[in-house]
Amino acid sequence: MEEKNAMLEEHLLEGTDQKGGFRTLPFIIGIEALEKMATFGLMPNMTLYLMKEYHMEMTTASNLLFFWSAATNFMPLLGALVADSFLGRFYTIGIGSIISLMGMILLWSTTVIPQARPPPCEQFNHSCSSPTIFQFMYLCTAFGLISVGAGGIRSSSLAFGADQLEKGDFKKSSGLKESYFSCACCASVVCVSIFFLASRFYVKLKSKTSLLTGFIQVVVASYRNRRLDLKDGVNNVCHRKNGSGLVLPSENLRFLNKACIVRDPDKDLTADGRAVNPWSLCSVEQVEELKALLRVLPIWSTGMIMSINISQNSFPLLQAVSMDRRITSSFTIPAASFSTFTVISVILWVAVYDRVFLPLASRVMRRPVHVSTKRRMGIGIVFSFLAMLASAGIEAIRRSLAVDEGYLDRPLAMTRMSAMWLVPQNCLTGFAEASNAIAQNEFYFSEFPRSMSSIASTLNGIGMSLANLAASFIMNAVDTLSKAGGKESWISSNINKGHYDYYYLVLAALSMANMMYFLLCSSIYGPLKEEKKIAEEEDES
Repeated sequence: MEEKNAMLEEHLLEGTDQKGGFRTLPFIIGIEALEKMATFGLMPNMTLYLMKEYHMEMTTASNLLFFWSAATNFMPLLGALVADSFLGRFYTIGIGSIISLMGMILLWSTTVIPQARPPPCEQFNHSCSSPTIFQFMYLCTAFGLISVGAGGIRSSSLAFGADQLEKGDFKKSSGLKESYFSCACCASVVCVSIFFLASRFYVKLKSKTSLLTGFIQVVVASYRNRRLDLKDGVNNVCHRKNGSGLVLPSENLRFLNKACIVRDPDKDLTADGRAVNPWSLCSVEQVEELKALLRVLPIWSTGMIMSINISQNSFPLLQAVSMDRRITSSFTIPAASFSTFTVISVILWVAVYDRVFLPLASRVMRRPVHVSTKRRMGIGIVFSFLAMLASAGIEAIRRSLAVDEGYLDRPLAMTRMSAMWLVPQNCLTGFAEASNAIAQNEFYFSEFPRSMSSIASTLNGIGMSLANLAASFIMNAVDTLSKAGGKESWISSNINKGHYDYYYLVLAALSMANMMYFLLCSSIYGPLKEEKKIAEEEDES
């Protein structure tokens, strides 16, 4: 009878606290989707906007966009630390969405406030004014706010969604420019609204101890205990959290194990089992969290190098501008829209892999087939290499036609070459991103402890951030070296005088080196957790 009453009471308590579940996911997915739609929707045309409206050179505009993209991809790391240590995921996403909206409003205002951008170029002498310090800082402030807002949203939305499922079972016209930026601004408004609309339904977990602080504590404690002998590892007593299933630390990166060795329980531990000085004694869980991060960094760096190729948005855009984009006599594909083929390729790859390849392979092999995350990351790097080779070949043909047709000094003149030749390189880039990026996220989530879920969701973004900085460095280096001695730069603003094909070959060579590097890192890393589990099950059977 008491058991029946307890079950009834539990059922009534669950009915009075209907939070979380699948009903919250459309709001969480919606806010991240609309934030990315607003941000990524701006990127393709932003190069032309900066070159035409702000009168920037190709390298200057590209550098600014590289830095903006780097900041946007880096901010989720800070957002994850803030969410996990101070605000929690709900408030981090909420504040981030508001800041992102403010940035979009500022960027939209550059199209409607003439004082916010340089005056148009003189029609007779073709002289153009550079942006003033105020105009440049106004633009950068807008970019900065968008990046900060994206950091708050992207860092926590994936993990916040997982929280909900843990409970329960589940210049031709100023009007055109204004409208273009208005769409991004409206998307931000919608994204803020839909997120807060479902506020009362969310499961809002409180923030925990800072992971960054925990990492530093492990390093400090390992150094302080550096003279401890680990030879008799079986006899060592390790400090662990109450209720933890971890008894001893793993054998990899053993020097960090000294951080969790209890030398004197009476002096090192309190009555409730906590460390008296967390800077001298850490838990096994803290040690394993830092180890997990350090072990994935080499493989993570290969994804970062691959992302250098994916971040090359300005060059294909200028290629498309100088090619025949007509599909019919009345319809011309906008130059910036060719990046859509990359997105379509990502969707096709995911759909074919998940719904066609895996079921078909499983049927042929007569057992469940799953391609490991490391193999899929390697496949993505190969596709990235092929994309750069295709880009170099297509650009060499396009430039040769432009020179033969007398367009050497007319970079905006349309050659007879169809812009549809850009589709293969875009598709290969999409395949690379789909295969590598998705596998990266799966790799981090499966290899990291659950307490590092926010860090796992931001590592790929951090790699893309550093990739943009590296891409800026490589572009500047190629620009400086290629124009030495008064020569025309390979990445000149005049695409027909430059040699973008040579630049693509540099990136292809980098991709080839990255493939070799990935094989080395993959071999050193060893088997994945999922592979170890399968091996254990086979041994038991």
